[in-house]
Amino acid sequence: MQHMPDVQPFKEKLLALKKELTERVAAIDKDIRHEGMSHDWEEQASERENDEVLESLGNASERELAMINFALQRIEQGEYFTCSVCGDEIPPARLELLPYTTLCVDCAEKRENQQ
Repeated sequence: MQHMPDVQPFKEKLLALKKELTERVAAIDKDIRHEGMSHDWEEQASERENDEVLESLGNASERELAMINFALQRIEQGEYFTCSVCGDEIPPARLELLPYTTLCVDCAEKRENQQ
C-alpha cells in the first residue's frame, strides 16, 4: 500500500470552505427574508426580483456544504484519499482542486461520459 499524504491540510481547507459557505448561506437567507427591507414599494419590488437568484445560489451553496461535510466524514473514516467507486487512490493534486470529490480521475471521466 502506498504512503498516504497528510490529511490535515485538506481538512483545514475543507473547514475553511465550510465556514465561508455557512456564512454565505446565512447572508442569503437574511437577504431572502428581506430583513431591513426598504419601505419604498419600488425598491421592495426590485429587492424581490433578486430572490430567485439568491435562492438558486443558496441551494448551490447547500449542496456544496453537504459535499464538504461528507468529505470531512470520509477523513474521519480514513477514506478521504480512496475513490468511492473503484477503491483506487484519489491523487492529492485532484483533491487540491476539488477537496470534496469522492472520485478518482478515471471514475470521474467515466461518469462525465455517461451524462
